[in-house]
Amino acid sequence: MRIARFAHGSEVGYGIVEDIQPDGATAGGVPDPDALVVAELLGHPFGIGDEPVRLTGSRYPLADVRLLAPVLPSKVIAIGKNYADHVREMGGEPPPEPVIFLKPSTAVIGLRDPIVYPAELSERVDFEGELAVVIGRLCRQVPAARVPEVIFGYTCANDVTARDLQARDGQWARAKGFDTFCPLGPWIQTDIDPGDLELTTVVNGEIRQNARTSQLMHDVTALISYVSAVMTLLPGDVLLTGTPAGVGPLKEGDEVSVSIENIGTLTNGVINRD
Repeated sequence: MRIARFAHGSEVGYGIVEDIQPDGATAGGVPDPDALVVAELLGHPFGIGDEPVRLTGSRYPLADVRLLAPVLPSKVIAIGKNYADHVREMGGEPPPEPVIFLKPSTAVIGLRDPIVYPAELSERVDFEGELAVVIGRLCRQVPAARVPEVIFGYTCANDVTARDLQARDGQWARAKGFDTFCPLGPWIQTDIDPGDLELTTVVNGEIRQNARTSQLMHDVTALISYVSAVMTLLPGDVLLTGTPAGVGPLKEGDEVSVSIENIGTLTNGVINRD
């Protein structure tokens, strides 16, 4: 099931993204937007509030709505150095344990929202396509066997990074934390196995990253157990699982798309803040 957060006119809500026809996906497992509609939901899909979740009966062609960031997390927990090839392209060796850092909730944007390049502060801003996990319930110290119980679903992410500031600062809060530096979307896919999905990042029509989630050094189960031993996770929190090799710079006017098999495609343009 695909759960989207969307705007229709002045109203914002959640809906289920449905196929108009059975073959509404491409060969690469990415849905065809022209073959999709949004079935509006009443109530919050995370079970927040007293309203039970149900369909309202209203359906809108995907072209008639604006897809928003599919979730507004209290925090975004990100994992660095989780694909061996990426670690080596950055001049390091894979660490024995996951590397955790945080991105602020104010960095989150959705499909087609612009990534704003802070040109007055950074001379190099990179894309990093990633699989994101959306947490569905309050949890902490989750054992591996119970990790599936706390996952709501999966979406595409772009861990945008001011690479020069990352190197200069020695810690990553500023480099990873600018407004618009965490695109998420286009929706949350709730019923897939994340173990071996193709991930592709395309910039201006050119493939820049291509990998499979089976190449993660620490998989989704291991990451949630590891992170939840450190901090409580809340419904709607997002875990970024790491980026594969092929990261590179963006510039004003670029368009970057992160596609994940059986989820969808997240596309954002780049503009200057000046």
